Amino acid sequence: MSDAPIEAFDPPYYAAIFTTVRTQEQTGYRETNARMEELVKDIPGYLGMDHAQNPGGLGITVGYFRDEEALRQWRTNAEHQSAQKRGRADWYESYTLHIAKVERSHGFRRP
Repeated sequence: MSDAPIEAFDPPYYAAIFTTVRTQEQTGYRETNARMEELVKDIPGYLGMDHAQNPGGLGITVGYFRDEEALRQWRTNAEHQSAQKRGRADWYESYTLHIAKVERSHGFRRP
């Protein structure tokens, strides 16, 4: 995971914003999360991901996708669906998922 944000892309594209509060039970979470990060990279139209977590346990992951088809492929991936079920059963106290169409995007990087 990088300490720098994902670069701005030429819009339009989509952002999947996944906000979580985790449970105390995290057995297998790290390995599954690493596998999901590896798996999503194989989806045509996947652009990248930003992630942040505060010390209190609130986590935010934003995945960027070129189009709705890329999002659909990720949503319907069988291994991803299995990880979602495990997340609801074991790892998450609560979560929200928001899908947004990005219409403007720009960035800044100090030289």
